[in-house]
Amino acid sequence: MNPFQQVSLGKSNLVVTRLGLGGGPLAGLFTDVPEDQAVATLRRALNAGVRLFDTAPLYGLGKSETRVGKAFQGVNRDSFVLATKVGRMLVPEVPAKVAATQGEYINTPPVRAVFDFSHDGVMRSHEASLRRLNLDRVDILHIHDPDDHYDEVMRGAYPALHKLREQGAIRAISAGMNQPEMLTRFAKDADFDCFLLASCYTLLVQSALHELFPLCVQKHIGIILGGPYNSGILATGAQPGAKFAYKPAPPEIMERVQKIEEVCRAHGVPLKAAALQFPLAHPAVISIIPGSRSEAELDENVRMLSFPIPPAFWSDMQDRKLLPREAPVPGGVDA
Repeated sequence: MNPFQQVSLGKSNLVVTRLGLGGGPLAGLFTDVPEDQAVATLRRALNAGVRLFDTAPLYGLGKSETRVGKAFQGVNRDSFVLATKVGRMLVPEVPAKVAATQGEYINTPPVRAVFDFSHDGVMRSHEASLRRLNLDRVDILHIHDPDDHYDEVMRGAYPALHKLREQGAIRAISAGMNQPEMLTRFAKDADFDCFLLASCYTLLVQSALHELFPLCVQKHIGIILGGPYNSGILATGAQPGAKFAYKPAPPEIMERVQKIEEVCRAHGVPLKAAALQFPLAHPAVISIIPGSRSEAELDENVRMLSFPIPPAFWSDMQDRKLLPREAPVPGGVDA
């Protein structure tokens, strides 16, 4: 599979690569990442041929956007597609309180994220992101984690993004979530170009397969898939401390991953390669955006996406009921 194959993203006129780069880990997700390392990783991705980059105000409470901006200063703005998110405003906070409540991100600045899906909040968030990025535009704006805010989004955030798209300030409207149900509702009720779906169509979880994805194919809504490693366990394997859904993996997930690893060993397939390649077999999925903390991790993702996987591997996965029969697999195997 070619990581740098260029494909159209949904109804937008944007062209992205099959492999993108997620900006969460670069902002210190679970593990601190020095700024120079983050910037070098972003530049390595761009020089390698990656053309889709995803960030958000929430990631490192502004650190991810700032680092993306530093990495891309002086770069031809038309040479990459950049996505960020709206729905959370960053407001000042007492440093001691930030340290006491620090979550998944390490060494964050003295601010906190506050939900705001209002029209004015989205406009302010967009402007603040442009300042942190030190760029003149972003291409895609995702409405970020609106799980409990559907009505507010439809009254405020969505009309704001629609206006920005009409003005040419952005080129695609999206929503980014960790669940397919509300994205399905958005697809039915509004005019979205693409969606960012995290961790819901992987070797472990296929909850988007039967409702969201067929609707997206029908309506030409491109899926950008985040979290193909399910927070880490599909990269590390079922080892002590492995993460699933941002938390320690429960026993039933550990057991399922162990079974997947058995199939991988039988066919000489790296777990990472299977995890990255599987989602891209579905026609709804345009690009995947695994996070990388270093140039070495980025290079490995490129190798894993390029790794030749025999058709028998996918047949075996389906025979053992580790993947549903109706799930498309790389190579078009119909087991």
